[in-house]
Order: sequence, then C-alpha cells, then structure tokens
Amino acid sequence: MSGFRNFWLTAVFAGALQLAQAGTLAQFRTIAGDLEVELYDQEKPGTTANFKRLVQSGAYQSTFFHRVAPGFVAQGGGFYNDFAGGTNWFGPPWQFVAPVPHFGQITNEFNLGPFLSNTNGTIAMAKVGDNPNSATCEWFFNLGNNATNLDNQNGGFTVFGRVVRDTGPTNTGGVVGYFNLIRYGNALVNLQWWYGTNDPLASLFKTLPVNYVGSIPPRYVDLFYVDISLLTVRITLTNNQREVSWNSVNGKTNLVEFTTVTPPAWQTLVATNGNGHRLAVPDPSATNDFRFYRVRVIY
Repeated sequence: MSGFRNFWLTAVFAGALQLAQAGTLAQFRTIAGDLEVELYDQEKPGTTANFKRLVQSGAYQSTFFHRVAPGFVAQGGGFYNDFAGGTNWFGPPWQFVAPVPHFGQITNEFNLGPFLSNTNGTIAMAKVGDNPNSATCEWFFNLGNNATNLDNQNGGFTVFGRVVRDTGPTNTGGVVGYFNLIRYGNALVNLQWWYGTNDPLASLFKTLPVNYVGSIPPRYVDLFYVDISLLTVRITLTNNQREVSWNSVNGKTNLVEFTTVTPPAWQTLVATNGNGHRLAVPDPSATNDFRFYRVRVIY
C-alpha cells in the first residue's frame, strides 16, 4: 500500500490548545511485532471514540490476546493483569487477572455510514450473542475473510479500523499470519486441560495464545501481551515558540504540516524518518497567528 494516511489534527490559536480528530493511527505492539491500524473516525464515530477513550484512560495497560482461532479471529481487550513478568501459573485462584474496565455498552454502528466488511486485517468490536448493542471494550482482528459470517449475524460486527502495516516476522506473513499458523501445542493452549471445565475463567481461555511451544501450563510471563498507543499530536509553548511533538511511526516518513487558513492549504514544516519514539520539532515562524497542525505518514 502506498500514499498518504492522515491521522491526528491539532489546532492552535494564540497559544491555546484545541484537538480535532482525523483518521487516528493506533499502534498495537506485541511480542511478535507491531500492528499499525488506521481507525475509521469519520465512518464509525461512536465506536472509534469509545476505543480511543479506553486507550487514553489506560484501560488497556497490561492486556493480552486471550483468544485466537486461526483462520478466524485474534481477540483482546477483555482482560489485564498487574503481574506481566511473573512466573506464577496463569490459573486459579486468578489473583492477578481482572476484566478490563470500560465505559458501558455502545451502539452498534455496523449499518451506520459506509458499509465496512469483516475482511482479513480489519479490526472490529466483540459483543455478547443476540445483543447487537453490547460491545464495550473487547475487540478482534479478522484473520481471514469473515464477511459471510460476521457481517450477517447479531446486527453485524462493527469494523472500526484496518491494519496498514504489520511488522511481524516476514516468514509467517506478519503478526496476522503468525496467528493463523499457531496450533495446540505450538503457541496455543486450552486452560481447561489443567483446570477443568467447571472453572469459570478457564472456560474463557480455551484458545489462549502463548509465547512457547509445548503443552504445559502457562505462566503470566508466557502470555501474548499487547500494548496499544495512539499517534497523538501535542503542541507546547516554550519561550514564545511552539513545539510540535507526536508518537512517530518507525521506518516511515513522518510529515508535520500546518495551515493558517480554512479550508486548509497545507504547508510542510518538516519531513523526518520516524523511529517509533516520540519526536518533537519547533515552529520558529509561529507567533500568535491561527495555525492548524497535522502529522501525516507515508505508507
């Protein structure tokens, strides 16, 4: 894929800050590589707003993929723990694991705006069966073309983004391809093997991805953790000079642009190669004029 992708807009007037959203980029960092996801802010506004609010609140800290069905979905956003490096068994009495806190159920937007299908590489919200408006915080990546199934049940599953870059191992087809290759005994386990069918949490982890090969019980350190962040832009004022900072995209050209008029006529402030860390550039020409900023990434 090539071309410009627009992510976050930041507007500044006389030193005051105002944020506006425009095609947010979310970065999912995993132990197998990163997934960079373009969110459909304009197309599915309620769903993306809820997801970004969860990310910004810290709700997704120390979360992990808790369900992978190869060829179907890789699901996360449901559980977290504060013992990521622990060597205790991931099992009863479950003192370190808890549900991800959320802001309540959201309205299903599958039929709102443009039709977005559950095809390979898209991300959608998970929900309770027979309740179209029950999505809260759990999401899943489609690992194949699930349009026939997921577009036509339970009101349709709302797709709110798509993978624009997958930095996972090339020999497996990236992170998405890796999830399609794992099998029981090879980076996939069923906790019911050890903790029985009556344990309520073990029944939720019947297709649990892990970071080892073999059929042994997982420890907390063995889970498939995922860290989620947003490409957020911030403006600060130091010694009467504005500074633009943002979470850069590694290995891609990051363009910082500005405009002083609306409709916008964008001008380049700087073009730089991202390194995956937060970068900052000054705008020495900016004084007290009305000025919008945005960061664009070339994929």
